Amino acid sequence: MRDDYRRKGPHIHPMNSIAPPPDAAEMERMAHAVVAGLPEAFREPLRAVVVRVEEFATREQLDSVDIRSKWDLTGLYEGRPLDEQSIWDPGDLPPVISLFRQPLVREWRETGVDFGDLVRHVVIHEAGHHFGFSDEEMHVLEDSVGDTAAMEESEERPLL
Repeated sequence: MRDDYRRKGPHIHPMNSIAPPPDAAEMERMAHAVVAGLPEAFREPLRAVVVRVEEFATREQLDSVDIRSKWDLTGLYEGRPLDEQSIWDPGDLPPVISLFRQPLVREWRETGVDFGDLVRHVVIHEAGHHFGFSDEEMHVLEDSVGDTAAMEESEERPLL
């Protein structure tokens, strides 16, 4: 993932080293708020996606994306992207977006980036995988949240 959420500069919180980080329940609320803030065309298909917060990725999850350290994965989409789903292929488990709390907390403390911005970035990036977007298209989506006109003016292929 590109670190474009830092583009506008970090939102420095000098107390990050001592302020308590959000707990898993608060992070889950933050993630759902990000999804709720997306344009309707994105919100509706994401209703079937489970969003969960875990402390760390499992070894299987890390291996699935060829990452060695549990500290290096902040989020993961597991499921079949919409453009690969078929009514003739029933039986798939619901897709899941996992946020990994401890790696996000560490990044927050090390960078001073607003915790909500970190969660927003990861949720949008992982949601992009659900739609089968390229990294470039995910960045268009992230940049356009709250600015649907920017999406409509994009010269990218249509996002839906």
